[in-house]
Amino acid sequence: MTTAFIRPFTGFIGKTYVITEFELRKLRHDFTELVTRALQPALWLLVFGQVFSHNGAMNTGNIPYLDFIAPGILAQSVLFVAIFFGINVIWERDLGIVQKFLASPTPRSALVLGKGFSAGARTLSQAAIVYCLSLLLGVRLDWSPFALLNVVCIVVLAAALFSTFSLVIACIVKTRERFMGVGQVLTMPLFFASNAIYPTAIMPGWLRTVALLNPLTYVVDALRTSMLAGSTSTFGLAFDYVVILLTTVLLVTIGARMYPRLAS
Repeated sequence: MTTAFIRPFTGFIGKTYVITEFELRKLRHDFTELVTRALQPALWLLVFGQVFSHNGAMNTGNIPYLDFIAPGILAQSVLFVAIFFGINVIWERDLGIVQKFLASPTPRSALVLGKGFSAGARTLSQAAIVYCLSLLLGVRLDWSPFALLNVVCIVVLAAALFSTFSLVIACIVKTRERFMGVGQVLTMPLFFASNAIYPTAIMPGWLRTVALLNPLTYVVDALRTSMLAGSTSTFGLAFDYVVILLTTVLLVTIGARMYPRLAS
């Protein structure tokens, strides 16, 4: 009875790992992607963060604004990398790779989840960049092993969440031109309607409601709690994890059902 349950589960994990490894292999041929992705968080921390930190325009309680914004910029970097991941799926459709995946016995959910985890592994470089910049700028970081492990888990899960969301969009629009337009329309509202660069307490009521429905808000809250020394969670770290995990599971389920449509 136990073996009958464990064998499909381990098989699912193995197939998910294979898809993740297949996606990560692409990085060996083009490391410039990791370098160019470093420019965005550097600009936000060095320019935007420094300016608002010096003039004291933003009320963030007892947390310096530069400390407050560092986890938000990491979440933004994860979002921007993951949200455009769906365009790779459209390229694969055009090259006939999607059809080969669908012809394999790999579960559709393992295909979607594997792609999501590969996006998570890519975004770990963003975490390293933000940590290095934050250290140079004097941000009070929590270097405990538990906090670092939490950051890694949150970054990977958040990237899986938003890359799966990106895949769902790709399955709907099916063309690169439409996808780029939709992706750009979605990234800014997701980022600005969150607690990434300002606390929800200063938002108008309608925007605060939108922020509470935005999964990026809980990603930022979890990152802020784990990254900063002495920081406390607004919603509770356990609740942040529940929201992120449930949203990811929901999107993977939707993505698994929609993925075959991409080949049609």
